[in-house]
Amino acid sequence: MSEQTRPASPRIDRRGFLKIGGAVGAAAATGGLQAILAAGRAPAHAQGTQIHLLQWVDFIPEGDAELRRQAAEYTAHTKVEVRIESINANDLQARITAAIQSGTGPDIILMMHNWPHLYASALADVSDLCEWKAKDQGGYYAVSEAAARAGKRWLALPYGTGGILIAYRKSWFAAVGAAQPPRTLDEYRKVGAALKKTGRPVGQTLGHTFGDAPAWSYPLLWTFGGAETDATGKRVVLDSKGTMESVKWMTAFWNEACDEGALAWDDTNNNRAFHANEISATLNGASIFIYARRNPEKIKDERGQPMAQDIGHFPIPAGPRGPTPSYNVAFSHALMKYSRNQRAAKEFLRWLHAKEQFGKWFEIETGYSIGATTYWERHPMWDKVDAALQPFRVAVRNSRMIGYAGTPTAKASEALTKYVITDMYAKAVQGMPPAEAVRWAEAELKKIYEG
Repeated sequence: MSEQTRPASPRIDRRGFLKIGGAVGAAAATGGLQAILAAGRAPAHAQGTQIHLLQWVDFIPEGDAELRRQAAEYTAHTKVEVRIESINANDLQARITAAIQSGTGPDIILMMHNWPHLYASALADVSDLCEWKAKDQGGYYAVSEAAARAGKRWLALPYGTGGILIAYRKSWFAAVGAAQPPRTLDEYRKVGAALKKTGRPVGQTLGHTFGDAPAWSYPLLWTFGGAETDATGKRVVLDSKGTMESVKWMTAFWNEACDEGALAWDDTNNNRAFHANEISATLNGASIFIYARRNPEKIKDERGQPMAQDIGHFPIPAGPRGPTPSYNVAFSHALMKYSRNQRAAKEFLRWLHAKEQFGKWFEIETGYSIGATTYWERHPMWDKVDAALQPFRVAVRNSRMIGYAGTPTAKASEALTKYVITDMYAKAVQGMPPAEAVRWAEAELKKIYEG
């Protein structure tokens, strides 16, 4: 997907900037943006300052362009240079580790999942920013708060949450008798099997990739009654009847319904396969539809018609214990302890996360990012988006956090980073007996939680 850039405007309505600046000024006794604009220059502590923000490469290119536009806007008015660096999401953790070990690097780093818990000792306290945002924007989704908060301390400032649903080809499903999305996993398996026989399999990765694999494997574990630990978060309880049943189901689903070449796909492969008319369904964010909708001449169905009109979304169907909890990737901005520009970085974050700036970015994301707080469910954008995107509006409400039934500690993050749960399913679909795959994963979790 080629990035579509937007011109960076050095001008902004002064009244609008003052409104945001007033809030920042209250947090910084010697002057926030209001004082900066009144004086016509950055405060002494910020003059000549450069803030380095490390981000992922967004699946919505226009969102990246808007973020860079906003950074240029901020720089033009504060004389604080904001430099944005974007890298592939799967490379972020290596950069985080290198920065912490060297004690130098980006001032602010975008983190996913509950990574802030894993790197807590290297992160500055941002509780003041988090409490301001919660009060200003309606309170956080449970998954966003769990990702960034440890007790009373906030480790990072929640930014957004990626909604995860199954994108599917409506006409293809209807052709095998599924006029409506499947309601249960067993129905999904039957529909998928029928589609695979026609050369239109389901595409589901079980690879070491940041989003689509854990967003599938964790909910699958939970909906069968499995869990990593008990409620204390100290005792591993993975080896259970529920976990075993989930592995057996996944093995059958894989063999009967899935593209078996998808085992090691990353978060881009399924997008490309879907747009190439190679798969009938895949768990994903809204990006598959959004890109097809914005590029009708490029993304067409097998008849040469714009594919977007044939794309719908549904949540992971219900399992044997009822509705399937979702796992949606939480995004947050972490301020690094080693940063020499913490004060300036906090002022920038408060400006970036304010309703005015975030709202512009949120509208461009068009449902790909749902926001970290409930305020954004009520945004007027939802009244204008395509019907196919409407399910994303509340997709985060039933999201659990990794580590269930315990708390999302650094150990839970380590288990995610090592892909223990995803690999349990991957080993089974490759031929390892389900009981052996579960025992392997149980042993790996014990090394992390009880070792």
